[in-house]
Order: sequence, then C-alpha cells, then structure tokens
Amino acid sequence: MLDANTLAFIWAVLIATAVFIYVCLDGFDLGIGILFPVLPHKEDRDVAVNSVAPVWDGNETWLVLGGVGLFPVFPLAYATILPALYMPLLLMLLALVFRGVSFEMRFRAANEVQQLWWDRAFSWGSYVAAFTQGIALGAFVQGIEVRDRAYAGGWWDWLTPFSVLTGLALVTGYGVLGACWLVWKTEGPLHDRARSQARSMGIALLLFILAVSLCMPFLQPAFRERWLSFPNMLFAAPVPILVLVLAWGFFRALERADQHGLWADAKPFVLVLGLFLVSYAGLGVSMWPWIVPPSISIWDAAAPPSTQLFLLAGTAVLLPIILGYTAYVYWLFRGKVRADAGYH
Repeated sequence: MLDANTLAFIWAVLIATAVFIYVCLDGFDLGIGILFPVLPHKEDRDVAVNSVAPVWDGNETWLVLGGVGLFPVFPLAYATILPALYMPLLLMLLALVFRGVSFEMRFRAANEVQQLWWDRAFSWGSYVAAFTQGIALGAFVQGIEVRDRAYAGGWWDWLTPFSVLTGLALVTGYGVLGACWLVWKTEGPLHDRARSQARSMGIALLLFILAVSLCMPFLQPAFRERWLSFPNMLFAAPVPILVLVLAWGFFRALERADQHGLWADAKPFVLVLGLFLVSYAGLGVSMWPWIVPPSISIWDAAAPPSTQLFLLAGTAVLLPIILGYTAYVYWLFRGKVRADAGYH
C-alpha cells in the first residue's frame, strides 16, 4: 500500500509531466501562429496550418490533465494559485478559445480578405496565449504570498518585470519550436525561411534563458541556496552544461537540416525540446518540494490518500490510452506537408 508521501510525490511527477508535455506539444502549434507575421504568402500560411491541423486540438488534452488534476489532488495549491493568477489564466483561456475559432474559420472564409483577418486573429490569439502562460509561470516562480493557508496578495501581484521577462521568453521559445516544426514538416522556400527564423529566434531564446537564470537566485533565498552554495552547485552544474551542449547541437543541426531526409530535418526540433526539458528541470531543482513557493510543499497541499489513490487508479487506465492515441496520430501524419498534396 502506498503511503501519503509517496502518493503525493507520484502525483506531483504526473502533473509536472503533463504540463511539460503540454508545453512541448501545444508550444509548436502556438509557435506556428507566432510565426505568421513573417509568413507573408497565403500558400505558406496554409501549409503551416495544415502541418498542425491533425494534432493541434489533441495537444491541449495535456493542459486539462495538468491543470484540472491539480484541483482534486492538491486542493490547497489550487485554491491558492488560482486567485493569485486569475487574470493571466483567464486571458490565456480566452486567447486559446479565440485562436481555436480562428483556426477553423480560416478554412471557411468566403474570400482572401476574410481569411487574412482570421489569420491575424489566429496569430494574435497565439501571442496572447503564449505570453500569458509565460507571465503565469514567472508569477508562480517568484512566489505567492500566503497567510492562514490562503492567498494574501494583491490583484496585480502577477505583473512584475520578472513575469514579463518569462512571458517574452516563452513567446520566443514557442516561436523556435514552431520554426523547427516547419523545418521538419515542410519543403522548399518555407523550409528555408523557417530554418532562418529558428536560427535567429534560437539566439534570442538562449539570451532569455541566461537572463531568467541570472534573475532566479534573487527571487527566493531557497533558490540561492540551491544554485550558489557548496556543494549544492556541484549537483546543479549539469543543468547549465547540458544547456550549452544542446545549444551547440541545435545550431549544428540547423546547418545540416537542408531537406536531406526526415531525421536530419527533425533533429533541430528534438534538440530544442531538449533545451525545454533541461530548463524545466532547472526550475524543478530550484522549487522542489514547494508546490506554492515559498511556503506550501506538495505534502502540505495533498488531498487525503484515499482520494489520491482513487484518482490514480483512473489515471492508470486513461493515461496509456491518451499516450497511445497521441503516438498513433503523430505516426499517421509523420511525413512532410505539400501545398498541393497534403502529407506524403
């Protein structure tokens, strides 16, 4: 029988994993919208949208699992985080709805002028959704004021220079994911344009990672203890080293991604996912075991063990189905996309 602490740990890993999968999967199709302003030709935008059309709505399944799973499993965290982040989360959800409507309506536009406006709506929704996700992340990481097990901060506490920085960083990161997806899934001039965008936005992403990393130790005393004290810095050192290795591999792979096959074109996408994973791990190193930094741990916020165990049994059934369906869809639409013939 699993004890309460083990169950809380398992659920923390599951929710963190679901959030990361969402960032990876929905990140690249949000990135497609972020890249729309640099895709001036209608044909290129059509190909870009068609490259994510089979998978984009399924990608958001993981947001539901990560966000809704917080409510029954860590109710205290849910009741504290939600009031602190009402505004950015509400704007994010509205932007995702707006973006979803425009995604479908662009295919039903009566003429090119209408489609252009739906394209703009799709892009605006992508920017707002990505930026507010980044703001919510920054506000969460910098700490939430808690008193008597309830949110005690103000309405605008989520809006700080650091949260704006993380918002811009996530927009850039999603843009890199979207560009690398197009490198992988397209051919010809669109492939070349995406490769150029991935290179320039990749440099900007590394600068944002550096800026966020330099700010982190000054947000909480616990963060400084994890990263700047001995011997903790020895255990944390693999994170920046891996970032440098993956960045070197990413730019090298971009140089070689010249339509020489699916694997060569897929490598930049895989490596930028590695950058996201290492950055995410860095956040985990900083914040563990706080689910509401700096005052509520995963064990403080956990629901009764019977509730966690009941939900875990259901998740054990549903999670393999979701993973299998997701893998099958990506395998089914694994080729490149052409303007005249769809996938091949």
